[in-house]
Amino acid sequence: MAERFVAQGYRLRISTTSAERLPALAALPGEACIVDISKPLDDIDAFLQADTLIVNITSKDIDGFERLVRKIEASGIESVLFVSSTSVYPDSCKAVSEAAGEESPDHPLIIIETLFRQSAQFRTTVVRFAGLIGGSRHPGRFFRGGKTVKNPNANVNLIHRDDCINILERIVANDIWGETFNACADTHPSKREFYSQAAKMAGVPLPHFEDSADRTFKIIDNRKLKLVLGYEFLHSDLMAIRFDEN
Repeated sequence: MAERFVAQGYRLRISTTSAERLPALAALPGEACIVDISKPLDDIDAFLQADTLIVNITSKDIDGFERLVRKIEASGIESVLFVSSTSVYPDSCKAVSEAAGEESPDHPLIIIETLFRQSAQFRTTVVRFAGLIGGSRHPGRFFRGGKTVKNPNANVNLIHRDDCINILERIVANDIWGETFNACADTHPSKREFYSQAAKMAGVPLPHFEDSADRTFKIIDNRKLKLVLGYEFLHSDLMAIRFDEN
């Protein structure tokens, strides 16, 4: 994602929680910093000297995010793009959209999303990504080592890394704020179909599928994102992706 924004001419500051990752980030144009929301954030004022902040942190630390929001409010940041997850929706056995109000109200990410949206000091857009695939995340290797695929007849909700990067870039470039988007590929094959094909592509044994006729699922509706952003997915059909080439 950082490489894409650099290529588009943006000036960046990039954060990581790990000092070991700083050299790799330092190879990119821009400043690499340590930011760990689980710790006091007294020394991140310089990092927050920007117009726009993309928050892509795989954490559900509500207190940590609350500290971060207070720091953002005291900075000059005007817009925040918060990367969330479609896991905020329970398995309701139907399609779910941003307008349906079917999120789990006590899900940590819903509470964190609200922390950002309720601030009057900056504008926030939330992108709820489905499960990430592509690049180093080859789905054929997700269930190695004897792991069992539970609920194998359920539909998958996934998105390719390339589409994630394109969507984030499109939101920033077009100044689209105050929105919430579901971001997920168009198709939703069953776990059994998708992970069997992915395993064959990876050249690994088929995963073990739980012997169950039950099917609890949800279908992530991505129509709002495509309409508002005018976006066409690079990898709209999950069964057509050649992971051995990505």
